[in-house]
Amino acid sequence: MRLVFMVTGEISEPTFADALASGHEVVGLVTQPDRPVGRKQIMTAPRVKQLALDAGIPVIQPESVRRVEALEQIKAWAPDVIVVMAYGQILPQSLIDIPARAIINLHASLLPKYRGASCIQAALKNGDAETGWSVIHVVKKLDAGRVILQQPFPILEGETGGELHDRLAEAGPAACRAALELLKQGPVKGVAQDESLQTYAPKLGRKDGFLDWSKAATELECLVRAYHPWPGTSAGLGSKRLKVFPPVGVGRGQGKPGELLEVGEGTLEIACGSGSLILGEVQLEGSRRMSGGELARGHLEALRSGLK
Repeated sequence: MRLVFMVTGEISEPTFADALASGHEVVGLVTQPDRPVGRKQIMTAPRVKQLALDAGIPVIQPESVRRVEALEQIKAWAPDVIVVMAYGQILPQSLIDIPARAIINLHASLLPKYRGASCIQAALKNGDAETGWSVIHVVKKLDAGRVILQQPFPILEGETGGELHDRLAEAGPAACRAALELLKQGPVKGVAQDESLQTYAPKLGRKDGFLDWSKAATELECLVRAYHPWPGTSAGLGSKRLKVFPPVGVGRGQGKPGELLEVGEGTLEIACGSGSLILGEVQLEGSRRMSGGELARGHLEALRSGLK
């Protein structure tokens, strides 16, 4: 079959690379424009773009896929199937109608749970036992299409958002291959999602990782893992921001939320709404990454005032 891929995020790279080596004909890539990255704001292309160029696959990078020239190019590629994965734009009906067989989306959750951009973090934050890939038909409503197939697998104990992202990336090719094989055999209606069970996981920013010490320690432990490396988790120490890195432990200490309970060999124990959180590595704004115990040696008085 003739395939057009609409992908940008790093999670899509193994799936795109696998498709290039498959028996299908990849005829085009649509990805996001190059963007300035880092402190020096160096213009950087999505890494999947280089995979396509190295394989001689034509690439377009429209600011908006709604633009006539973008739609005309995709039509000219005459795809049987369009594969969407971590693309980053809402797709218009005029695009959805282009492929001869289907336009499908690989979404990193077990839909209808966690529609939206932060589905990986949401599964970890909520302490779920499993996640996986859903392959769905694309419709105008976000992540609401009929489900072609799902491939679940367990979340590992202590896993972070970055680690789960990488495992999902490696599992993506199998889900894509299975869906394409079904579509190759003929139309696949799929199963409608139960709208009463749908939940939404919005795009995250740094403010979302600010720790609320009134919450249970078990909840905050999940949050620290879920939001590493993005958007990260932090607390207020005096007038500065204190980054908190996994792993963190859950203790039984009790006190006022944010109160310093104990300084260990390399740790800090902080009271939560219930239980306590044992911090290992931290980084105070304007300083280097260090152990909690090392931070206490230089900022004990501030810590005794409590984390905000």
